[in-house]
Amino acid sequence: MPDSVPAGVADRGKFQDPDYTADGSRRARVALRRLETLWINTGTLCNLACRNCYIESTPRNDRLVHIRAAETAAYLDEIVRTGAGTRVIGFTGGEPFMNPEFMAMLADTLDRGFETLTLTNAMRPMMKHREALLGLRVLHGRRLRVRVSLDHYTKALHETERGERSWEPALAGLSWLGENGFAPEVAGRTCWGEDEDDARTGYARLFAGLGLACDADDPVALTLFPEMDEGASAPEITTACWAALGKSPSDIMCSASRMVVKRRGASTPVVVACTLLPYDPRFELGETLSEAADPVPLNHVHCARFCVLGGGACGGA
Repeated sequence: MPDSVPAGVADRGKFQDPDYTADGSRRARVALRRLETLWINTGTLCNLACRNCYIESTPRNDRLVHIRAAETAAYLDEIVRTGAGTRVIGFTGGEPFMNPEFMAMLADTLDRGFETLTLTNAMRPMMKHREALLGLRVLHGRRLRVRVSLDHYTKALHETERGERSWEPALAGLSWLGENGFAPEVAGRTCWGEDEDDARTGYARLFAGLGLACDADDPVALTLFPEMDEGASAPEITTACWAALGKSPSDIMCSASRMVVKRRGASTPVVVACTLLPYDPRFELGETLSEAADPVPLNHVHCARFCVLGGGACGGA
């Protein structure tokens, strides 16, 4: 163990000290090179209760409450005022279309010239807004992006995660998007023990059967996420790991994005380091985007397992 390690660091366990790993090595940090994508968490309420939802969304979980359109607008104002150069505003949940002010904030964001990326299960909450979505597509074209969660290309495995009777409605919503000029993207998972090439081939067959013009070999059109499990073992990421892994801090999601959340009982939203860590207070960075510009210590198992070693990113820009 390095001689310069402060006393007691090695007794704290993994992912505890923001500056040092459990063995006393200097912990890796990621600087914000540019805020390319700002994620807005619209609230954790969802029409589904998925088995392994990382944010624990359910029809009853309002731990993150519905953010208001005016609160979102304040962050868009700050982007413009500070010249942050942000290109993409991502909306995630929960299910964004369950937020009663979501369509207003989506329209406002597009009217300001941003590209939007909405993560949805494409089920009934989205379909209730068909006419409004069609109107926004006519006005804004491909700047209105929609990514549909389809955990696997088979009904059996998708419903293992999302529950019975979730497959057909998701396919219906996905098909509606494709038929109406939205060029939908799809998000799947890699937790099924199959080779990525095989998974992409399976999705390609599904897309072809639906008549969907979605390129399964394009990592943006079809994003395959590594699994997230806070209880899983993962090595800590030190400053020496960048060279050893052939990676750079600029490859990591928090080098280019932040997420806004509003906690139940809070008077104002706050900015957190990334989409994966909405609840951990160690990753709450401030109320404004300017306050949230500090480097982020990779002090969580998701940082190691999902982002650095898994190569995962929620995308956007």
